[in-house]
Amino acid sequence: MPKAAPVAFSIQQALLTSFDTNDHINQYMIENLPAEAWRAEPPAGKGRTIAAVVAHMHNVRVMWLKAAAKGSRIPEQLDRTSVTPAQAAKALEESRAALSAVLKAALESDGRVKGFRPDVAGFLGYLIAHDAHHRGQVCMLARQVGHPLPQKAMFGMWEWGTRGK
Repeated sequence: MPKAAPVAFSIQQALLTSFDTNDHINQYMIENLPAEAWRAEPPAGKGRTIAAVVAHMHNVRVMWLKAAAKGSRIPEQLDRTSVTPAQAAKALEESRAALSAVLKAALESDGRVKGFRPDVAGFLGYLIAHDAHHRGQVCMLARQVGHPLPQKAMFGMWEWGTRGK
């Protein structure tokens, strides 16, 4: 039997899949976060709670959508003092979907994202780096307040090959 022709690699699809996987990692973190950690006061009462950090992640996405996707449906911002894990997970999915549309449009046109320089690849890198930075904060805060994520989840956040599906 002849071998099937290899599927051509699409950098555009790979970039969109990377953004989706990044959000799956955010969702996985929230799912595995001990409930007691969500609103626990940070050490010495200084800084954001985990709820506030996750709300910030979404709210920054909304800020970029307001700049880059005027006229489209933009999700509401989250209130960092009252958001629940379920509300945060839903909001992150909504902002992921809206930003995916922005990324896709830029990838299919001139590669530019309104209000961001240099280009769509830089914007994607920025979005993923921002989320990853705050995932690190969440994991550190959970440990500091005495409710760390399970070790399996800590390692699981690095499993991009399985989380992206």
